[in-house]
Amino acid sequence: MRFHDQSPTGLDGRPAPMSAHAGKVCLVVNVASECGFTKQYAGLQKLHEELAPRGFTVLGFPSNEFGAQEPGTAEEIRGFCDRNYGVTFPMHAKCGTKPGPGQSPVYAVLAAATGVHPSWNFAKYLVGRDGAVLAHFGSRTDPADPELRAAIEKALA
Repeated sequence: MRFHDQSPTGLDGRPAPMSAHAGKVCLVVNVASECGFTKQYAGLQKLHEELAPRGFTVLGFPSNEFGAQEPGTAEEIRGFCDRNYGVTFPMHAKCGTKPGPGQSPVYAVLAAATGVHPSWNFAKYLVGRDGAVLAHFGSRTDPADPELRAAIEKALA
């Protein structure tokens, strides 16, 4: 199983193959609209805007698994992201991140590569241009964190 071989559904209900991001550095984040970390959307959008010209993208995966903090429909999630944070990075259909039969294949690949499953909303996985999973950063790691930024810059180099 490889990252670029996965084909989750986009927030718009259409296929959103990860192969479309081959050649880009990706930061994969399980997001939620009603979480204490939700304000990280602003920093994620800023990273996306600043680094997209260099081949970087944030990929958002809403999940309702932690504290039921993403209860909305796809339309409600899109509206929330647009209205509050102007999110332009790709968003995907709500998915499972925890191990088990409901886990998204994307998260199975991320966890297998790092040995770490998300333990809360806004866990971050850095994926290289070749689809190799490079690192995991926990929910408390802010998008502006120097260690995260250094890892992104190294992957972009």
